[in-house]
Amino acid sequence: MENLITDNVWINAAIILGMRVINMALDTLRLRMMARGQKALTFIFGVIETLIFVYVLGSVVQNLDNWVNTIAYALGFGIGSLVGMALDERLAVGYTHIRVISPGRGALLAETLRERGFAVTEFAGRGRDGTVTMLSVSVKRKNSKNVRALVEELDENAFITAEDLTPVRRGYWGR
Repeated sequence: MENLITDNVWINAAIILGMRVINMALDTLRLRMMARGQKALTFIFGVIETLIFVYVLGSVVQNLDNWVNTIAYALGFGIGSLVGMALDERLAVGYTHIRVISPGRGALLAETLRERGFAVTEFAGRGRDGTVTMLSVSVKRKNSKNVRALVEELDENAFITAEDLTPVRRGYWGR
């Protein structure tokens, strides 16, 4: 890795920026995988992330007078975090629990979601303005956008929340 450092300030800064982006993208993915219980990916991302971090930080610390490298390091942190979030969204590893509260179309939503292959549990409830139906839908993350789009299409007044979840035991995941 030593041969990556050159005498050109801008090339060094570009290398530091690029490696820091990769470092932080892996850091973001590692944290997301850890939260989802993905042990193997957490380990792999952690090892690679640490190797890059040590090399890049060493390059910056060895020459603290070089503000260009410091700025590249800081920019790499911010950009890498955004890249990691985008990759996490695109990879869609894991599962999501979607909660829908519908003031008037809960039965239609539940029936349509089931017809499309999603598992739905319905609950009757009372909201501020009267009776509501709450739907509980647990899906693979890659399907969460489809559920949300379908709900928005059928009930523009539905209240939708989503959260990552870690499956514990059994259940039907649908599509």
